Amino acid sequence: MPAAPRSPARPTSGPPVDAGRRRGRGAQSNRAGRYETEKREDFDDGWESLAGLEAFKTEVRIEPARSIIATNDSPDISFDKSINPYRGCEHGCTYCYARPTHCYLGHSAGLDFETILYAKTNGAGLLEQELSRPGYAASTIALGAVTDPYQPIEREHRITRAILDVLDRTSHPVGIVTKSALVVRDIDILARMAGRGLVKVAVSVTTLDRRIARRMEPRASTPERRLDAIRMLSAAGIPTQVMVAPIVPALTDSEIERILDAAHAAGARDAGYVLLRLPLELKELFREWLSADFPERASRVIGLLQSMHGGRDYTAEFGMRQRGSGPYADQIALRFRLALKRLGMNERRLKLRTDLFQPPVPRGGQLQLL
Repeated sequence: MPAAPRSPARPTSGPPVDAGRRRGRGAQSNRAGRYETEKREDFDDGWESLAGLEAFKTEVRIEPARSIIATNDSPDISFDKSINPYRGCEHGCTYCYARPTHCYLGHSAGLDFETILYAKTNGAGLLEQELSRPGYAASTIALGAVTDPYQPIEREHRITRAILDVLDRTSHPVGIVTKSALVVRDIDILARMAGRGLVKVAVSVTTLDRRIARRMEPRASTPERRLDAIRMLSAAGIPTQVMVAPIVPALTDSEIERILDAAHAAGARDAGYVLLRLPLELKELFREWLSADFPERASRVIGLLQSMHGGRDYTAEFGMRQRGSGPYADQIALRFRLALKRLGMNERRLKLRTDLFQPPVPRGGQLQLL
């Protein structure tokens, strides 16, 4: 859908935004996206004209989506269908590879991504329609493949829960990825689905250091609350995985074994990881954040990252983009494998059931005879 006009109080280029205006946010600036034909920048005209600018506030725009199930044929991911109830993400994770997607809407991948959000409020109804189509074949739908389905605005809009209700009623398999403890709100639905082999949940734990987490993921659940979520989901019989993602070299990579130990103790029996990815606008946004919050580590982080991508910040090739290559990438992979073996994780191969799927009855339609 066409992007709504940006507020004139939002600069789209220039230096980092004043800390007071972006308090509680991840990005340092609001750099213009690659599709914009003009740039706007705040400047002081000598009359203290910047002093009265408002802080960046979360703005939720209702988006009547035209379709809800997205498909892909990427060979390096485990699903071909996904649903994202929201565009943008209030968690404000500085490393989020999804930030550049906001540029398609005429927004910045910086502060706009975490403050101008779109809610697909008709998502559950659209899902029923799409599952009702003749010839639809059920396969696992990934919920939250781009932006988090349990970001803070889900508390009010409840789109994710409505979508889960449709999947539960139709016995359709779903895999969830989140870094929010809000997922435990839906344990009632998830436990029912788990009893039929229809769901698995992956909780992302990037670091156990609250100081780093606060700076890197300002509005996401604390590491302790994510581990609590793993514990509660597992106790309810819901297959739960920990995602050590992303691994940031020279910043969080030393924690791999500790994160896996903590997640295993909480009940997770499967684990995966993804290395830091810096596509498109994220290259500069992440550098800005590093320079501001971890200046003493900035050159080391970028140097190691580039060593895993052939001297570049990012390699988009399938298979390479999430794991990298070279000695440092190999070392991370080996450490991960050894930790999994020690803990006995990833020994099961959970395959969600598709044979139970029952298409919903279209509104005004007839029940199926067979």
